[in-house]
Amino acid sequence: MTEVARTPLTPLAFLERSADVFAHRTAVVHGEERWTHRDLARHVVRLARALRASGVAPGDRVAYLCPNHAVMVAAHFAVPLAGGVLVAVNTRLAPDEVAYVCTHSGARLLVADAELAPTVAPVLDRLGVEEVVWVDDVVGRPDLPGPAYAELLDRAGADPGPPPRFAVEDEDAVISINYTSGTTGRPKGVMYTHRGAYLNALGEVITAGLDHESAYLWTLPMFHCNGWCYPWAVVAAGGAQVVLRAFRPPEAWRLIGRERVTHLCGAPTVLQGLLADAPAGPLDHPLTVLTAAAPPNPGAIAAMEALGARILHVYGLTETYGPHTVCVLQPEWRDLEPAERARRIARQGVAMVMADPIRVVDPQMRDVPRDGQTVGEVVMRGNNVMKGYWRDPAATAEAFRGGWFHSGDLGVWFADGAIELRDRAKDVVISGGENISTIEVEQAILAHPAVLEVAVVGVPSDRWGERPKAFVVPRPGASVEPEALRAHVRGRLAAFKCPDVFMVVQALPKTSTGKVQKHVLRAPEWAGRERRIN
Repeated sequence: MTEVARTPLTPLAFLERSADVFAHRTAVVHGEERWTHRDLARHVVRLARALRASGVAPGDRVAYLCPNHAVMVAAHFAVPLAGGVLVAVNTRLAPDEVAYVCTHSGARLLVADAELAPTVAPVLDRLGVEEVVWVDDVVGRPDLPGPAYAELLDRAGADPGPPPRFAVEDEDAVISINYTSGTTGRPKGVMYTHRGAYLNALGEVITAGLDHESAYLWTLPMFHCNGWCYPWAVVAAGGAQVVLRAFRPPEAWRLIGRERVTHLCGAPTVLQGLLADAPAGPLDHPLTVLTAAAPPNPGAIAAMEALGARILHVYGLTETYGPHTVCVLQPEWRDLEPAERARRIARQGVAMVMADPIRVVDPQMRDVPRDGQTVGEVVMRGNNVMKGYWRDPAATAEAFRGGWFHSGDLGVWFADGAIELRDRAKDVVISGGENISTIEVEQAILAHPAVLEVAVVGVPSDRWGERPKAFVVPRPGASVEPEALRAHVRGRLAAFKCPDVFMVVQALPKTSTGKVQKHVLRAPEWAGRERRIN
């Protein structure tokens, strides 16, 4: 029998193809600078050769501490093209945290934006890297050791090796390491493979409906799950990536209009920011918005749809390359009332096309009934689930107990296979033996017209063990009275689920990707006391 030749899967192949098929179409828009797909490929090859000339060998880690930038798009291809592993570092980390990520990953090189020099300077001698390269096009060269990015590129001519190949020998090799937020301890390094990145990127193309006429706006940080794999996905589709260095609603709307942006991704806080600065009338061209990171407010979904945007609600974790499920918009939902339609869209949905079917299980790993009521833990497996945690076999084994990745999220399962989250296991409030879903309570509070954002956490109670407390952010110019909120919630939920305390605050603590940091709200409440759920 003739052996069939098979090519290992890698997202590098996307750029090789787009450089031919879409050679003269725009690939990257960065301010007034524009790169075609052929320009991007040339830059990537030059950078890969420069990295090899700098000593980067197969398997070496190369860290990037940069905001959304054209060089970050290039890094997603150039680092693996050089045989390296990309470590995209959260730009909002403290100096000690950046040092930990660099040393734990064993990064050989750090490419840092000069604007972030104040983060790098205090730990320069603790990074463990051979050198720091500075991207200095915005604020100029910092007064710190290390070459500028242009000097790095100039090393390409010193690379004596053959031209880099847009291929790999092992599709299971690690292409990137992404560090978790570390809310319960030191962050863990999540390993992505070439195969997983390839398949996840194609899954994003299909789910979002990307093609060669798409213009994707970077409102999502590229360091977060490798930007949900969109640096690779948009290139696969032959579309354009419009770089937004930092999310500012006025600038986002300006680029949406100027570049005819068709797609963007972000947490519900991005939706809220866009709505706060929304244009007076509906959009004059199609816009698809993918939202995740926290259950979206049905009111925000309805408001974005009123502007003409199509909302896709997705769900996933760093360990699943970003989105793993999508709430598939069903044709019959078109005839629903806007509020009910938005409530359906707020479900986390079903596994995306590249993923294995998702499950909701009990502690014995048995499927819970698909009744939309029985709560269990959401578990996943498939090509877009991480290879494991870098240098942490114990945590890897714990995460994959029973052969499935355990998300730590609690949810219910519906007859159509869709899931809906009820809470993080650590965020459930256990009051008098009854489980209270903080998400359910938050959604009830968000239905009040004066509420912009809310977070509910469990606080100590001598009688009940713990009780829910709500931290409420009012809408600009609105007045929020605790008694009015209490009456509002009790009209929607059982009395025992209603928070005992409504605290009005100006803002909620959040991660760089928009997730509310409930542990920050909860910690002062439990100071000196032991909580059952950690």
